[in-house]
Amino acid sequence: MCRSSRLPLLAALLALFAGAVHAATPSPAPDSLQPLLATMYERLNIGDLAALAKWDSGKPIQDNAREALVIADARRQATQNKVNADEFADLIAAQIEASKVVQYGRLAQWQAAGKAPPTPRLDLEKQIRPQLDQLQQRLLQQYAAFSRYRTDPDCPHWLGKTRATLIKDQLHGQALIRASGELCAVGR
Repeated sequence: MCRSSRLPLLAALLALFAGAVHAATPSPAPDSLQPLLATMYERLNIGDLAALAKWDSGKPIQDNAREALVIADARRQATQNKVNADEFADLIAAQIEASKVVQYGRLAQWQAAGKAPPTPRLDLEKQIRPQLDQLQQRLLQQYAAFSRYRTDPDCPHWLGKTRATLIKDQLHGQALIRASGELCAVGR
């Protein structure tokens, strides 16, 4: 094959490659993802405060009765707002599990150190849980705005990239992975 006859073939291959690269580039994340993940992260930071309250009171981290009430309330709120109740209940259950990751991690750190930090304490019943209830309302609104993107093939990419911008430490990073792990419903 002469050199001049290879040029059209080379041009066609380059065009094909450029098209494949363009097709493989994920679309931009929807505007609704970042606020949803930021609220999840905010909820995880409240887990630090809950851990302090439980450290001081000696209460266990696991509270099956409270968790069941929170998840039942999530179902009720979702139904009232015409959001898939099962999906939202699963999201809230993931938030609870992620918060426990933070709480167990903090307690382990403080046990190893022999003390908790001298951080101001909040009352679990009167201050922390009302904050969590408010965040659940916000999560519902944000989840409703994002839910249509859960099955987008680019969802895992968006999630990984956006989540990476929020993570400040390993413990909260692992917890955020748990909190958002079921957010994308691609390939299930």
